[in-house]
Amino acid sequence: MTKGTTSSFGGKKTHTICRRCGKHAYHVRKRVCASCGYGRTSKRRRYNWAKQH
Repeated sequence: MTKGTTSSFGGKKTHTICRRCGKHAYHVRKRVCASCGYGRTSKRRRYNWAKQH
């Protein structure tokens, strides 16, 4: 066990499964998905620089 870190205090659950994209990127306290933008906008979060080839 380490001193002063969140793991020593039991840790807090920050991210969980997103109901829209299914990824483990939905922030519980912010209520926003980091991957698809669910909770912030009705459109999917996407950027041209992140295109998959």
